[in-house]
Amino acid sequence: MTDTNVKKVPEKEKDDKRANRLPKPAGYKMLVALPKIEEKTAGGIIKASSTLEREATAANVGFVLGLGPDAYKDKEKFPNGPWCKDGDWVIMRSYSGTRMTIDGEEFRMLNDDAIEGTVLDPKGLLNV
Repeated sequence: MTDTNVKKVPEKEKDDKRANRLPKPAGYKMLVALPKIEEKTAGGIIKASSTLEREATAANVGFVLGLGPDAYKDKEKFPNGPWCKDGDWVIMRSYSGTRMTIDGEEFRMLNDDAIEGTVLDPKGLLNV
C-alpha cells in the first residue's frame, strides 16, 4: 500500500538541508568529516556495535569540509603556509577535537595545528 500524499524529498534537497545544519568553523578551527566505518570485516563478519563505536571514536583520518577565518594565519606558527585545505584527506590524532553526530555521521571540530599530515587515498589506513 502506498501513500500518495507522501512527498519524496530529492537527494540534493536532503544534502542541502544537512549542509545547513553543519557548524561553520570559527577562528582557527576546522570542520572534518570522518569516513563511514565498514560494518563488516574483509572476511564478511558483521562487527559488534561496540566495535563500530570504538572505531569511530578512535578514527585518525578525516575529510576537511571547512576552515575558520583564522586557520593557518599565524605566520610564526605556520611559516610555510597551511598544512591542508578544504577537500583534503588528513591524518589527525585519535580522539582529538570536538565530536558531533549529524544524521548518523560523525564530524569533528579541530584546531588548525591538530593535523599531522595529508593523504591522497584514505582507504586501507588503519588505526594501530
